[in-house]
This record gives sequence, structure tokens and C-alpha cells, in this order.
Amino acid sequence: MELVNLEGTKKTPDVTLDPTGKIKLGGRSIPEDASKFFNAILAWVVEYASSPKDSTRVDIALEYFNSGSAKYVMQILRELSEIKQNGKELIVNWYYEEGDDDILERGEYYASILNLDINFIETE
Repeated sequence: MELVNLEGTKKTPDVTLDPTGKIKLGGRSIPEDASKFFNAILAWVVEYASSPKDSTRVDIALEYFNSGSAKYVMQILRELSEIKQNGKELIVNWYYEEGDDDILERGEYYASILNLDINFIETE
């Protein structure tokens, strides 16, 4: 697997997909066509989850994301949740700005619907 680093734009997030077990999404995610942006990311995650490292760390620090992006974040987390079910360590950190209840609640929703332990980390 290859290391993937995508630099964020005004409409797309920073993305790091590191085969050593580090996955990061950060910034704004409001792409015109979410499937065009996320399909390759999701394919990488599916491949990684089929043969993960002993420990995987996921950092999600999205300051804003639209409904199309929300669907893909859910799919990415669903694929990654398989890692834990297969006996490997999965650490998911969900960053949200102080007072940003929308982003916090979205993370809490993912945690409940996917039965996933997520560390919620407030930032300033």
C-alpha cells in the first residue's frame, strides 16, 4: 500500500492515509462531488482494513462537512470498525472546536450507530 497525502483546499479536507496505521482527515469537506473525492480514499481504507497493522490511529478534525461527506465519513469509520472486531487496536480521535455542538453531535452519532469507541477532544 502507498502513503497518500492530499493537501486540503477550500472545499476538500487534508487527508493522510499512512499504511503504518495512521489515518487523518482535517479541515473543510464540501466537495462538489463527494463520490469523486472519497471513492479512492474509501478504496484505500477497505484495502488497509483487510490487513491492518496491530494498532491503527484515526484522527478526524473536520471543522465542517456536508451531507455527502458525512455519508463517506460513516463508510470509512464502518470499514475501520472491522479492525477492532478482528482483535486489533483501533483508536479514533474526533476533534471539535469548543462550542461546536454540531460536529460533536455528528461524532457521537457515528459512535452510537457503529458501536465504536471514539475519543472526543475539544480544541480552542
